[in-house]
Amino acid sequence: MSAASPSPFSITVYEQLLQSIPLADNGNPAWQLADPYLLRHAAQHAAHAGKAGELLQDPQFLIHADPDSVNAILREATNQSGRLFGAVYRTSFSVHRTLAPQERQQVLTLDAARFGAIELAAVLATNADWSPLWATGMQVAAANTAALAGHIDSVNAVATAEVDGRPVAVTGSDDHTVRVWDLTTGRTVAVLAGHTDSVNAVATAKMDGRPVAVTTSDDRTVRVWDLVTGRPVGEPLTGHTDWVNAVAVTQANGRPVAVTTSDDRTVRVWDLVTGRPVGEPLTGHTDWVNAVATAEVNGHPVAVTTSNDHTVRVWNLTTGHPVGEPLTGHTGWVNAVATAEVNGHPVAVTTSNDHTVRVWNLTTGHPVGEPLTGHTDWVNAVATAEVNGHPVAVTTSNDHTVRVWNLTTGHPVGEPLTGHTDWVNAVATAEVNSYPVAVTSSSDHMVRVWDLVAGRTLPVLPGHTDAVNATATAEVGGRPVAVTGSDDHTVRVWDLATGGTVAVLTDSTGVVNAVATAEVDGRPVAVTASDDHTAGVWDLAAGGTVVVLTGHTGAVNAVATAEVNGRPVAVTGSDDHTVGVWDLATGRTVPVLTGHTGAVNAVATAEVNGRPVAVTGSDDHTVRIWDLATGLRLGEPLTGHTRAVNAVATAEVNGRPVAVTGSDDHTVQVWDLATGLRLGEPLTGHTRAVNAVATAEVNGRPVAVTGSNDHTVQVWDLATASCLAILQLPDSPSYATLTPEATAVLGIGHEVIALDLTPIFRRRS
Repeated sequence: MSAASPSPFSITVYEQLLQSIPLADNGNPAWQLADPYLLRHAAQHAAHAGKAGELLQDPQFLIHADPDSVNAILREATNQSGRLFGAVYRTSFSVHRTLAPQERQQVLTLDAARFGAIELAAVLATNADWSPLWATGMQVAAANTAALAGHIDSVNAVATAEVDGRPVAVTGSDDHTVRVWDLTTGRTVAVLAGHTDSVNAVATAKMDGRPVAVTTSDDRTVRVWDLVTGRPVGEPLTGHTDWVNAVAVTQANGRPVAVTTSDDRTVRVWDLVTGRPVGEPLTGHTDWVNAVATAEVNGHPVAVTTSNDHTVRVWNLTTGHPVGEPLTGHTGWVNAVATAEVNGHPVAVTTSNDHTVRVWNLTTGHPVGEPLTGHTDWVNAVATAEVNGHPVAVTTSNDHTVRVWNLTTGHPVGEPLTGHTDWVNAVATAEVNSYPVAVTSSSDHMVRVWDLVAGRTLPVLPGHTDAVNATATAEVGGRPVAVTGSDDHTVRVWDLATGGTVAVLTDSTGVVNAVATAEVDGRPVAVTASDDHTAGVWDLAAGGTVVVLTGHTGAVNAVATAEVNGRPVAVTGSDDHTVGVWDLATGRTVPVLTGHTGAVNAVATAEVNGRPVAVTGSDDHTVRIWDLATGLRLGEPLTGHTRAVNAVATAEVNGRPVAVTGSDDHTVQVWDLATGLRLGEPLTGHTRAVNAVATAEVNGRPVAVTGSNDHTVQVWDLATASCLAILQLPDSPSYATLTPEATAVLGIGHEVIALDLTPIFRRRS
């Protein structure tokens, strides 16, 4: 028997533990009835028995077992099915740790759909109140091989090293700690405490043959840690007079040195053996110095630094003098730098708030090729590696993605790596089990490990590349469709049944904040609201722009449609505090409706006493009703919300027209539009801002769907003011649409997800 083979004793113990679990009707273990010990430790016993891969394919185990114990054995899955289960589980691992089993079941079901694993999603949705129809999956990636949880605040820095022959990652966080992780197992090896403020940067090196980490902090110190013992080496290095942002280590004059940068606009060099500064601080930058990397150029050790002054500077570490002129080209803060060798030449790779990545020849000081573009927000970090014999750069961004670039060609390698749910702050590279990986850290408190060879291996539906802000439904060519708008400036039309793309409308010149649909001259159209102060009208059958509606002087946040005097109109709400009404056939506007004293965030339309009205919600905490035929306000503003009103939808309850509103005050309120009075008490249950409200009549009952920053969607019976179901999501929904057939379409992050809610109504009919 090999050393890696499980012992007969381990196998026997595991099998007996499984046999202690009552069986469900299908003959499988009923994990909801398992002893708490098994929920915490069955994964460990399965690993010792060589049965981890088998256990991971039991959906009920994934739903009920302790998330940390499950995460620890996800690497044990070796077949395709097991790897799929692992990819689905780790996608929202940080969320699983805080959820009850029923909530975890819902998130796992959605994540399976995001991976296109509809059969797995159906199994996970057994006995659930809903099931996913389809999802675009733009923010999941099978290349994510581990999710490391332990920090309790933003993770700002990461570096890699080898300790006792095992690859480790060293991370620094706003929680003031430094953590060491075994990259083979994903477990925390040590927590290094000593900094008294945010830890901004980490570098690793060897001193006297021992692995060390060098860390920097907002506490203005630099600390050195022995990675074998977890203890500090010497006293903190002091001298910087402001936050210390970055560190790199190298050899200069035969001695190990650390090079640090600071908001005090200086670069300092430290002898790691003595802990003393080497020479005077290096000065020249005229703003905060954000990053540093080291290299060898023409036989001399150099440091490359970047700054908020938009420049990159190169310093000779032997003399302390600058090398050549500053490298200029970035048009924003330069946030990060890494070095590599490309075609035999030393290069620096830099990233910036200007959304670009640039490559510089360190011998000549000239840029190499054109800037690398693709990120849609600030690019925060960069690391370099060799993958399949090619030099690559790995970059991270506030757009929540990780991108890989071939430095020889300047082309992206594969699709962006998605999975983080907040800014991605740092990246390092390493080899784990002889495979190149990237380790990233994020403001979502997570550290993730990515296989740089595998890339994305599971098919997903193409979709938006930035936040989805709006959804609406329509019928085009006899088939029901969903229409979505995004921060990526596009409008997409989806087959509501399959999730297939029907059309991509790309003429928008700004962020698309809202979408509504209507019919003009017998043709289906979408009306979009944009940050560029305009509303656009799109022919959904032909796929082109019909007209652009101009007149607002601020971002247009909301849009709804109605019919007034037999003509189709659009009603828009704007940051300029006004409500616009537009004839969709001519593109002309009637005089704007004024009265709100804050941005108008939401618009819906209805009929009250036979007259068309608009209902608007605003940052001024009020809801207002407008007669669309006369342009006059009906009654007094509806007051009751105590913070901004974000969403409005209308419905009919017991024969009376109502408006349903959602607010930053966490409540949902229902208003009688004929009397202007609130119906009953606010609907409570959400624990954060309510961003989305949609209504429909389903099986003869008026229903509202509300979405919140608390990561839930709640389904309400408006006739009884009761909550029918709470759906736990992996992230916050930005918008929702509901059809009479009980199909809900949600915008979540960059993704569009369609859900079948009919089980809710079947069970309560």
